[in-house]
Amino acid sequence: MEDKSEKILSKKKAKSPLLGRGVGEALVIQVALTQMRARPKQTIVAALGVTFGIAMFVFMMSFMTGLNDLTNNIMLSVSPHVHVYNDIQTQKASITDEVFNSPQAFNVLHHPKPKATKPNLRSGLQIMELIAQDPRVADVAPMLNTQVFYNYGVTPIGGVISGVDILAEDRLFQLRQKLLRGTLEELLTTNNGILMGVGLAKKMNVDVGDKVNITTPDGSQFLLNIAGIFQTGLVPIDESKSYATLNTVQKLLNKDNQYITDINLKLKDLDTAPSVAADYGSRFGYKAEDWQTANASVQLGNTLRNFITYAVVFTLLSVAGFGIYNILTMMIYEKMKDIAILKAMGFSGGDVMRIFLSQALTIGVLGGSVGLLLGFLMAYGVSQVPFKADAFVTIDHLPVNFKPIHYISAFLFGLFVTTLAGFLPSRKASKVDPVEIIRGQ
Repeated sequence: MEDKSEKILSKKKAKSPLLGRGVGEALVIQVALTQMRARPKQTIVAALGVTFGIAMFVFMMSFMTGLNDLTNNIMLSVSPHVHVYNDIQTQKASITDEVFNSPQAFNVLHHPKPKATKPNLRSGLQIMELIAQDPRVADVAPMLNTQVFYNYGVTPIGGVISGVDILAEDRLFQLRQKLLRGTLEELLTTNNGILMGVGLAKKMNVDVGDKVNITTPDGSQFLLNIAGIFQTGLVPIDESKSYATLNTVQKLLNKDNQYITDINLKLKDLDTAPSVAADYGSRFGYKAEDWQTANASVQLGNTLRNFITYAVVFTLLSVAGFGIYNILTMMIYEKMKDIAILKAMGFSGGDVMRIFLSQALTIGVLGGSVGLLLGFLMAYGVSQVPFKADAFVTIDHLPVNFKPIHYISAFLFGLFVTTLAGFLPSRKASKVDPVEIIRGQ
């Protein structure tokens, strides 16, 4: 009986004009949807796996990149794109190397000290003028930093006063937005005025209009007037730093009006900072540091957060992919007889493969579409959560990004995973031999 069935099937396969030639795409899709409707629970479970995987992809990328952007914005609000200064270094070559310069000699010098050099930039203002002419530079500002002691009763509090061109500094770092009290104009019109960090002001229990006594590195004492209170959002800066005009700090240090220690740059293209820094370092002979190098630890934290995000999302979507793979594999085992009948009716191996790939893609599209919506709602909900912290003045809600690239990437990645998960089962289904299946039945 089995041999007879096999002969009849073989004759039909030889005579039928459809067998081996395939069928239309519309019929393939119709069969695929029919099989999915026949197993609604498995289809829904597979789609939910993709939905939650993509939703978490969108949510985590939105939140993590929002957090990274906030960190970078706070960092760049106090760090120049390129910082030029006189870096005091220990000499690598010593006088012993010059005296005992012999191939047979090996000189060892313990605890070498740097030579006596001034921290200022020679011809600093002229260098600044040359930099300002560079088409890559958006703005440039001079600075004169000095360590001081703020005298709070009998307790000295260490800190820094930065003498700046306050209007140029505002163009670089938006100081006006960081002022809690007072104005930049008050600093310009106040004799010996300073803008004090909010943390330092709280330590010393002072406010705008009060006076503060400081001691400079050479032991001189000066009385300064507080013209404003600022807050950057970075506690170490807010608890130690003050701004004054360049002329005021030059007077504190008893220096002329050409004396500066730093030049800060803002570039038109942030990504060119490393190349510009290298150019200025070799051109002017001073240390030129780009913002990535100066904030390497912050950049490392951003990279680690991104790595963790991608790892978690990849794991979630991989689990969803394995779920689709298992469901389609079980469906193939259960539908072996149906697959054999389809192939006997004229469906080619490629048609059968497209049927199961169509199911995987349908699950991916449906699950991905709902996942994008769910991810957006989760991200939007988090963005509306109030966030109050004394350390930050730039935000009042949790930081969240809504970049379209996250949604596009999530959807494409979801389709890739579901297609890959459906490929192996569909390939196996395409190789089913209808003769063996029917004979086995």
